[in-house]
Amino acid sequence: MISGTGRLFAGIALGWMLAHIQTGAAVAQEKKSREQKVREDRQRVEAEGFWIYNDLRRGYAEAKRTGKPMLVVLRCIPCEECVKLDDDLVDQDPVIRPLLERFVCVRIVSTNGLDLGLFQYDTDQSFAAFMLNADQTIYGRFGTRSHRSEWVGDVSLAGLAEALRGAFALHEAYPRDREGLAGKRGAQPEFARPELFPSLRGKYTSELATSGNIVQSCIHCHQIGDALRDHYRSQGKGIPDEVLYPYPHPKSIGLILDPDTRATVEGVEPDSAAARSGFVAGDQIIRMHGQPILSIADVQWVLHGIGNAGGTVTAEVRRGDQTGRVMLELASDWRSKGDIAWRASSWGLRRMALGGLLLEELTDEQRRELGIAEGQLALRAKHVGEFGPHAAAKRAGFKKEDVVIAFGGDQSRMSEGDLMRIGVQRFKVGENIPVTVRRGNETVELSIPMQP
Repeated sequence: MISGTGRLFAGIALGWMLAHIQTGAAVAQEKKSREQKVREDRQRVEAEGFWIYNDLRRGYAEAKRTGKPMLVVLRCIPCEECVKLDDDLVDQDPVIRPLLERFVCVRIVSTNGLDLGLFQYDTDQSFAAFMLNADQTIYGRFGTRSHRSEWVGDVSLAGLAEALRGAFALHEAYPRDREGLAGKRGAQPEFARPELFPSLRGKYTSELATSGNIVQSCIHCHQIGDALRDHYRSQGKGIPDEVLYPYPHPKSIGLILDPDTRATVEGVEPDSAAARSGFVAGDQIIRMHGQPILSIADVQWVLHGIGNAGGTVTAEVRRGDQTGRVMLELASDWRSKGDIAWRASSWGLRRMALGGLLLEELTDEQRRELGIAEGQLALRAKHVGEFGPHAAAKRAGFKKEDVVIAFGGDQSRMSEGDLMRIGVQRFKVGENIPVTVRRGNETVELSIPMQP
């Protein structure tokens, strides 16, 4: 059953999708009006005076002056869904608002100039929150999703309230848990700020063009991920799993967490890593890898730090009135069990590895009709791109309804994401990926040119 909050999140997501299904003229008008909406949003926020708008230095200074913890919310300014999440839900909620008043609240509406050594998060998200000390010690993260347009099952206002309460408690006790909090911050990345990535350098600056076109001058969250993937490709390297499958969702290891809590296990998928490790419904995850856990996003941060070779993650859990440990065992290649098809980054991956194909699983009945075995690859071309680089498959002879039964020499059953992975890890730009398709009663041999 979906809670009232869940239905509200779902309604927002649905409204956002419907608002973006427009004709070309309507889209052009939306772009014009959006620029104005961004400016009006800034004027309103600054007039209200509760949130510090796009000014981290001021936020740090205010946190030092008041002794309060900080709440830094990152949201892309063109994403109206995020604006509604901030304004309509968070700011006006009678439970959330008093909690926000305990924090110095800062809104960051672009990633231009953002310290990527401090703010490390899933750039396929368009809303991410950090709770931290003025000395830049991170207490926790909040904000996740596992679907292109829906938030149900991933975040809720109740979950945000729990994360804020937990962060405030850590702040009051600080620096008592300094060792556990040290793991909340990652290693310094190769590029300290987004505009320093080779594919973004010279196109963007460290600040928004407030006197010009704000939207066009903004480095959006997903562009950071795109730039990182481009960096590997430009060097002739395959994109590693740590980049293809960032911030693994707990569902990818069979762990279903209740979004209304910090990290309480709602269910465990049979025969999953979580099940084999001993998690059970009702477990409250207090710590993972020594770090205090305030939200699902905190669990993802821990998982993000585990390499694709796998390993053991120690989780401290409360089960009933007892506290104990669960040793989460992650096998080799565990990351690839996650779904990447929902991510914004999949748009670029489809261009690179699939030539613009959008593929979907066949049902069991469709498999039987075509005589395709249970363990064999069978992905139907739901859509074939028609323009620019996304039309590479079309130009290579692919058609809608073609069923891919072999890709890159592999005939085993795989997902669309698995095919993307094969393409960007095994093939270099300019090489052709051999593909076998079923077209009606015929078997056709084709190839997709690997693109940058």
